[in-house]
Amino acid sequence: LQLLERQVVGGEQAKNKDLKEKRKCRKKYADERRMQLVTALQQSNEDSSDWVLLNVYDSIQEEVRAKSKLLEKMQKKLRAAETEIKDLQSEFELEKIDYLGTIRRLERDLMLFQQLLDQVQSLVRRDCNYSNLEKIKRESVWDEEIGCWKIPEPVIQKTRLP
Repeated sequence: LQLLERQVVGGEQAKNKDLKEKRKCRKKYADERRMQLVTALQQSNEDSSDWVLLNVYDSIQEEVRAKSKLLEKMQKKLRAAETEIKDLQSEFELEKIDYLGTIRRLERDLMLFQQLLDQVQSLVRRDCNYSNLEKIKRESVWDEEIGCWKIPEPVIQKTRLP
């Protein structure tokens, strides 16, 4: 009875040593592979662990579910990135509008000052060095330390006749 039981429990090939050796090798390989997966999971970050796990499935439905979850996660990341891009573009657009407004205002101020100088220049005495604006511009120097122009002092040049 025991002999019959061993043959039934082990099947027809219960005494086949080659088959036992193959089973042992497959089990050893499966254990090594499982240990590699565990090691890879411990070393990898959240996103890459999904990719490692997706390669081992029991059924097609499980694979579809896992890949659907991954797809949803990636779509959420894509939507977040698109939202951030739109935010940055709108922020850039607002800054651009602000800069253009500042440039326009500065151009108007420059035109005002230029017109004022043109009007006032005719009122300056001819013997003063400020009567020639081009000469004043050439003699003016920008001072980096204090951040302003150094303009020559007004001088009245008196002409003496012999």
